[in-house]
Amino acid sequence: MIVVTFALPAESSAFIRSLKNVKRVGAVVRGELKHRTSNICVLHTGVGAAKCEERLGNFLRNQTPELLIASGFCGGTKDELHPADLVIADNASELSKKARAILPDAVIGKIHSADRIIDPAVDRYEIGRQHGAIAIDMETETIVRLCAEKAIPVLALRVISDSPAAPFPMPPSVLFDIEKQHTNFFALFAYIMHNPVSAIHLAQFSKQITHAKTKLADALCAVLRAM
Repeated sequence: MIVVTFALPAESSAFIRSLKNVKRVGAVVRGELKHRTSNICVLHTGVGAAKCEERLGNFLRNQTPELLIASGFCGGTKDELHPADLVIADNASELSKKARAILPDAVIGKIHSADRIIDPAVDRYEIGRQHGAIAIDMETETIVRLCAEKAIPVLALRVISDSPAAPFPMPPSVLFDIEKQHTNFFALFAYIMHNPVSAIHLAQFSKQITHAKTKLADALCAVLRAM
């Protein structure tokens, strides 16, 4: 069994559409990928280290996958990275070189796991400098640590959803409530009512995210079929 983790179903939807014989149980989706003998398990970890530790920790108590791929969105720390750029974490896996050969257009570098959604751009630049990171997420370091405890090979393959040059369309706290693990649509609509132009930016961001999800799904399929 190979496990692919995403924080949220919104990140995994394009990849799950590439699977067949899909079965869903809670935060876990199981399926098969053409030309692969191993079953694929998609686990949604939730956003942030605490929720990720809870869900993945519980899962690994009863399961020992042959490989785990930490996937989903990440934010760039440099203007040179753009939405839909693929990022392979060199700090997360000895498998990164093999994945890079499969995905020659991907960027290899450190993914730093933060304790919050990082915004604005000046904070991203600073984290990039402090940690030598090209991208930021909130779960990879927790996933790598849990896998190391059970000697599970792990690869971190993510896609840029936003960057200093392509920022969020509105404050992160409006887009997603980490404590509740979902978007507060009342707060979202209220923000749009007070900032009507943000609706246009949100629509553009949604298209950007859809493209990023599709590119990530194609990359995951290529890696899984080659490994």
